[in-house]
Amino acid sequence: MIGKVVGWLTDPAHWVGPDGIAAQTLLHLYYCVVAVGVAALLAVPLGVYIGHTGRGAVFVVGAGNAMRALPTLGLVTLLVLGLGLGEAPALAGLVVLAVPAILSGAYSGVRNAPPDAVDAARGMGMTSRQRLWQVELPTALPLVLGGIRSAMLQVVATAAVAAYVGLGGLGRILLDGLKISDYAQMASAAIAIAVLAVLLDLVLAAATRMLVPRGLVLAGRRGGTR
Repeated sequence: MIGKVVGWLTDPAHWVGPDGIAAQTLLHLYYCVVAVGVAALLAVPLGVYIGHTGRGAVFVVGAGNAMRALPTLGLVTLLVLGLGLGEAPALAGLVVLAVPAILSGAYSGVRNAPPDAVDAARGMGMTSRQRLWQVELPTALPLVLGGIRSAMLQVVATAAVAAYVGLGGLGRILLDGLKISDYAQMASAAIAIAVLAVLLDLVLAAATRMLVPRGLVLAGRRGGTR
């Protein structure tokens, strides 16, 4: 079986054309980036607001658990019945999948800002908005980015459901293999999804190292060793 998978992956014919691995990987990546991007636009401001004000904390826990429990394929199918075939239902389902991790990361990051730093900012006469932008958000950045990173991994693994509603992506290669009982093709598609997830995680990890101030990283390490 391993030999068949290697043979399938190394066959140049499977990499070229609109149905090849290269084109379908780019399409899969497009779905993931759009879904996580839209989810971040929705969830980060909401999580920051709730974390800063303390209002709606129960909503974060309840909504997050409820959205995690939703079966993505069932949700996409329901959206297709309501919206018709196309990218919108699949992307909407992936956005719903990505929101909980990002919302939780943004909320936890702001809510768990160092109390001494927040108190010092308050003592200096900073307004609520100034404390948010100058103290809470910078210290929350690692958890915010961690939430986005977690959401991306979930979406990459689940974006194959787009193929069930007639769209492309690596899930299309997997489903096409299933139709003809080509297990080498199915395994190759699964490997491609796993590799894409690892590469995206590495990219986001590098972005986190670049965006998070070094002082926050060192402070976090010192806090973890206590």
